[in-house]
This record gives sequence, structure tokens and C-alpha cells, in this order.
Amino acid sequence: MTIRTIATGSIPIARVESDEVVVHNVDTALDLMADVRYQTGADTIIIDSDCLHGDFFDLSTNLAGEILQKFTNYRMKIAIVGDFSHYGSKSLRDFIRESNKGGQVLFLPSEAEAVRLMSSSN
Repeated sequence: MTIRTIATGSIPIARVESDEVVVHNVDTALDLMADVRYQTGADTIIIDSDCLHGDFFDLSTNLAGEILQKFTNYRMKIAIVGDFSHYGSKSLRDFIRESNKGGQVLFLPSEAEAVRLMSSSN
């Protein structure tokens, strides 16, 4: 896993990159938040959807809710980037749509879109 900083002018955005799953559960999400803050000082994270355990996208596991609640509690914004069209769950599509309305948690198609929205929302 690598964490690089994207400079956007007024705020740093941490870009988490990995070829492996980084967030398996709530504890690994908390570890990621601590690593990002320590290494970059950022409170805004962009991560690929492939870096999240598959259970994250199965709402019946409650994993997404538990993890995203931690991001909210610790006042860290997160953008999850990827292609979400292959998920057939109406509940998940609704969850993604509602999350995108708030600005704290975003599900977006690209890093460029995430940078644009996250740098303008601060």
C-alpha cells in the first residue's frame, strides 16, 4: 500500500493505492485513517473500491455502515472510486446515491472527479 498526497491548494487529499485489499474490517479502516493522518496530515481520503473487502458492498453484513460511521466520527471524508454498475442490489444503489448527497462519503467513477468534488467542498 502506498499513500500519496494530492495537493489541491488549500487542503491535502490522501490517495491510497494498493493492488490488494486494504480495508478488511473496522479495525483495518481505523488503522488506515491513523496512517493517513500520520503520513499526510490529511482528513480527506481517496481509495479504490478494489481496496475494500467484498463484504463492504454487501449491506447485509453492516460492514459499510460500521466503517463509514468511523470515518464520520473521526471527521474524515472518503471518496471510494470505481465502477459500481455491476452491483445489482437496489439497496446498495440507494445507499450510494444517498451517500453522494451528503459529501462526507462519496462513491465516484474516477480519481479526477473525487479530487474535483473534495477540493471544492472544503
